[in-house]
Amino acid sequence: MNGREGEATRVLVVDDEPFITDVVATALRFEGFVADVAASGAEALRLAREVAFGIVILDVMLPDMEGIEVCRRMRAEGIDVPVLFLTARDATADKVEGLAVGDDYVTKPFSLDELVARVRAVLRRTASEEPAGDGRIRFADLVLDAETFEVWRTGELIELTATEFRLLEYLMINARRVVPKSEILDAVWDIDFAGDPNIVETYISYLRKKIDCYDPPLVHTVRRVGYSLREPRR
Repeated sequence: MNGREGEATRVLVVDDEPFITDVVATALRFEGFVADVAASGAEALRLAREVAFGIVILDVMLPDMEGIEVCRRMRAEGIDVPVLFLTARDATADKVEGLAVGDDYVTKPFSLDELVARVRAVLRRTASEEPAGDGRIRFADLVLDAETFEVWRTGELIELTATEFRLLEYLMINARRVVPKSEILDAVWDIDFAGDPNIVETYISYLRKKIDCYDPPLVHTVRRVGYSLREPRR
């Protein structure tokens, strides 16, 4: 289970900058996670061998070895923990390399809210801490099944495109939180989307036509901020 849902997920934060590890670990603990820290690749590997972490937040540039090499060694040793890379490198080639071995990639400087949201999204996507059950995400009368790529509202099956599905999944994972447009672009359209940023508005419109044809409307716009999946305020 993630964060405040039941038993806390244990997270390893690996960075050679104490300020980064302190701030990230504090933010995660505030959100209900258990956070350990490491300052080198060797220390990260030692801890990963000893402790069953739910996810590792791993800096790419470490003093003794590259974070990507740390990830490869963990995989080679059968330590199949989700890895979210944290780095100042923002070139597309670096992201592609990181995503080839890890599960997500966040560039510095970053928002702590976004980082926590990404951690939750990776945990949900990899099902590393899912409780026994059907594995579906639910909000109000909306149900999303990530395994079958099906969505229902009020029990009615709703046909979504792949992009609409990913957008709805991200909003449901972050339900009740206002998600900025830039964050949605990065999470749903992945690596350095170079097209029209208004594509988010376009797909929100598509989603509303399919999801909010039922009452009450669930997809809300917060002007100049972003979008939120929530029930209307009474």
